[in-house]
Amino acid sequence: MKRILIIISALAVLTGCKKNYLDTAPYSSVASDKMWTTDNLTDQGISGVYTALRLGINTSGASGLELYQMDRYAFTGQTTGAESMMTGTITTGDGNFSNTWQNMYEGIQRANDAIKNIPLKSPSADTKKSRYIAESKFLRAYFYLRLNQLYKGVPIYLEPFTADQATKARSTEDEVWTQVIADLTACIAEPNLPDRYPAGNASYGHVTKGAAYALRGKAYLYQQKWALAAADFSKVKDAGYSLFPNYTTLFKTANEQSSEMIFSIQNIGIAGSGSTTQFFCGSRSSFGSCWNTYHVSPNLVDLYENADGSKFSWESIIQGYSALSVAEREVYFLRNNLTAAEIAAATTRGAKMSLYLPTGNEARILQAYANRDPRLAANVITPYSTYVGVYNGINATVTSRWPYRAEAALNGDLRTDTQSYFYYLYRKFVYEGASETLGRAYGPTDFPILRYADVLLMWAEALNEQGMTSDALAKVNEVRSRAGAALLQMGNSTLGTYVAGQTDMRERIRNERRVEFPNEGINYFDELRWKSWKDKVFYTGNGVKQIWGNTVYPYSFKGDYIYTWAIPQVELERNPNLKQNPGWIN
Repeated sequence: MKRILIIISALAVLTGCKKNYLDTAPYSSVASDKMWTTDNLTDQGISGVYTALRLGINTSGASGLELYQMDRYAFTGQTTGAESMMTGTITTGDGNFSNTWQNMYEGIQRANDAIKNIPLKSPSADTKKSRYIAESKFLRAYFYLRLNQLYKGVPIYLEPFTADQATKARSTEDEVWTQVIADLTACIAEPNLPDRYPAGNASYGHVTKGAAYALRGKAYLYQQKWALAAADFSKVKDAGYSLFPNYTTLFKTANEQSSEMIFSIQNIGIAGSGSTTQFFCGSRSSFGSCWNTYHVSPNLVDLYENADGSKFSWESIIQGYSALSVAEREVYFLRNNLTAAEIAAATTRGAKMSLYLPTGNEARILQAYANRDPRLAANVITPYSTYVGVYNGINATVTSRWPYRAEAALNGDLRTDTQSYFYYLYRKFVYEGASETLGRAYGPTDFPILRYADVLLMWAEALNEQGMTSDALAKVNEVRSRAGAALLQMGNSTLGTYVAGQTDMRERIRNERRVEFPNEGINYFDELRWKSWKDKVFYTGNGVKQIWGNTVYPYSFKGDYIYTWAIPQVELERNPNLKQNPGWIN
C-alpha cells in the first residue's frame, strides 16, 4: 500500500513512479468534523492511520526511534557513540522513552478515530468500511503490542480522547495482551479481509488475515501460550506466505512484495516517504555520502557458523589469537604494504607488529570470513570484502581496508565517517551504486515488520517449548536451507550441526534469530523477552567495539529493572494516575 499521506508531487508523476499512491492532503490538514465524510476522505483517513507507522522517522539526523535503530541496544548491533541506555546513565526523562510513548499513542488515537467514526460518518461501501475497521484494529493492536513490549502495562484507550481526558491508570501487562489479542481476533474474523494480497495488487501493503495471525501468534508467544502461538503461525502458512528462495536478494526493492513479506512499512523514493537505512547505515562511499551511525557488533559476526555448521573460532583460523591481548590482535586486520608512518601508529596503539605479513596480511584475515554461513556476507561488510559504492557520481567498487587511505574510481578504499575506528558495517538495507536509490534519506525499499522467516522461527520456539523438538528443528531447517547453511540434525553427535535436545534447541533457535534478522529491529525485543539481554550484551568487557574487539565505549548495566522501560517523566507529570515501573527513580 504505497498510500503514504503526502500530496503527490508533479515530479513523482512525471518520473513514472511504479508504486501506488493515494493523492491526499496530510491527515492533520483535514478538519475533524469533515474527516470520513466522503469516500475519498475515508481513504485519506485510513492512510493516516498507516502513516503513524512512520512516526519517528527523521531525515535531518538519526532519531533513534525507528525499528532498525533499536538494534543498537541488541546483541547484534551497536552505534558510533555512547548510549545512555548502554552506559547506565539513562533517566526517566530520556527522550526515547517519551517519544516512543507519544508516537505509539498517536497511532492508537488515529486507529480509535477510524474505528469509531467510519461506521458513523463514512458513505463508503459497507465492504470497504468493514475492511478498514479491521485494518485499524490490527494497527491499534500493533501499537499496543509495541508499548507492552517495553513498558509492560499501559493505559488502554479504545475511544478517541483529548489531552485532558488522558488520565487513565495503567492496565496490567496481561490486560494489554488481552486487548491486543481481542483486536487481532476481530480482525481475523472480518470476512472482507483477504488472507494475503499478491504482489502488484492495488491494495498491497494493507493488513491481511495472514498478518493478523502472525501478530497474534507473537502476542501469544509473549504470554507463553505456546500451543495457541503455534496454531496461529500455521494459519500464516495456510494463508499462502512462504520463504523467498534467495536471502541475499530478498532485501532488494524488486523483491519487497515477495510472498515472504507479510507486513511492511511502505517506502517510496520521494523525500519524506522513504527509508533512512541508507543515510544512517551506509558509509561515505555509499550514494549520498552517508553516516554509518548504526553498525554491526563483532558479537554477531563471530556468531555466524562455519559452512559445515560448526561454531566459528578465531583460534582455528589464527593459532595463538586467543592468547594475544585485544590491542595486539589489531595486527591481523592491517592492510598489506603499510607505510612506515602506519606501522608506527599501529605499534603505538598496541598491535603486535612482529606478526605482521607485509604482503600476506589481507589474505590471512580473509580466511576468517570464508566458508561461513552465507548470511554473514549478505548482511555485513567484512574486512577486505568489496562494496559497490559511488565515486564522483559513478559506480565504484571499493574495499574495506584498515587503515583507510583514500577513495578512488578504481581499487579505492571504503570511506566511512568514523575513519579513526574500524567497524563492521551493514550491507543489508544499504543501497549499492548510483541507481538503487535517488536520495540517501528516502530509500524506496519497504521495511519488513513481519516476514515469514520470523514466523517460522517463532513457530519453532513455540513447538520446542512444548517438547516437540524434532518438529521445531524442521522449522529452523527451512530457514537455514534457504540461507544455504548446514542443516541441523539429531542423529550424529560428532557433527557441529547436532542438536542434543530441548535446551540445546532453545539456544539454537535464539542464535538463528540473531543471525537471520540483523538491522531489522528484532533482536533487542527478543533479548528482553528471553531475559537474556544482561548476559548476552552486558558481559564484562563488552561495549561498542572495533572489529578485533577493542572497546571504544564500554557498556555498564544499570540494573535488572531496565528490562522494562521507564514510564516517561513528562507523562507522570501530565497524568497523576500513572505509576512508575519499579526501580526507576523519577
